[in-house]
Amino acid sequence: MSQIEYSPPTPKGAASIEMRDVTKAFGELVVLNDLSLDVDAGEVVVIIGPSGSGKTTILRVVMTLERIDDGYIKIGDRQLYHEEKDGEPTWASEKHIRSVRSDISMVFQHFNLFPHMSARQNVMLAPIKVKGLNEDEAAEKAKILLDRVGLGDKLDHRPSELSGGQKQRVAIARSLAMEPRVMLFDEVTSALDPELVGEVLNVLRELAASGDMTMMMVTHEMGFAREMADRVLMFDRGRILEQGPPDQIFIDPEHERTKSFLKAVLSH
Repeated sequence: MSQIEYSPPTPKGAASIEMRDVTKAFGELVVLNDLSLDVDAGEVVVIIGPSGSGKTTILRVVMTLERIDDGYIKIGDRQLYHEEKDGEPTWASEKHIRSVRSDISMVFQHFNLFPHMSARQNVMLAPIKVKGLNEDEAAEKAKILLDRVGLGDKLDHRPSELSGGQKQRVAIARSLAMEPRVMLFDEVTSALDPELVGEVLNVLRELAASGDMTMMMVTHEMGFAREMADRVLMFDRGRILEQGPPDQIFIDPEHERTKSFLKAVLSH
């Protein structure tokens, strides 16, 4: 493969997220209950709360992995699920949704890497398929991003040859390859052995410090949430129970449900 120099494009800038009256139900179970939320461009928001409270569903509707039933979501100045036709707002076409979704990437709890591909090939795939980069450009871009997450020496390793922490860092590099304005993280350390958690959190710290993108995270890592977040949301039963700066939520929460949740989580 010939070597060419890949010049990363100027970042498009972080995008705000606006959710208004968003409802999502699975059958009779209402998972998001008339949810409204504003996230500023470049803000790092961490969502905490008990299992089954709807935390992951927030990320999945922003990523369009689940469709909302009611309300609206905007990414920057663009509606995600709606567009105007004949002067009237209507549910958006797949083409419109794909266009807005191109500004969003998500990193999952389980890495979802292609086992037959090397680390570099996993990172190259989407820029070639979605953004139309040629193979040489994509390969150089993947090298830059894998260097960024500390895996410049693992370019040709397949997932079976990597630790869990290394696989998660490849998954982060793969998401970065799409040059997102919004990045979503769903319990990205929960499948890792405890001694591997730190290496992934270090990468997230670096990303948050860059300010290049808006970040929404669901995590059970309370120490990390307190350190990293600009704002913490306590979520329960499909609603935001309370929200505020990390020190307020962790030191002086207002709601009894928040106090009991934090006591249970922090005692482990």
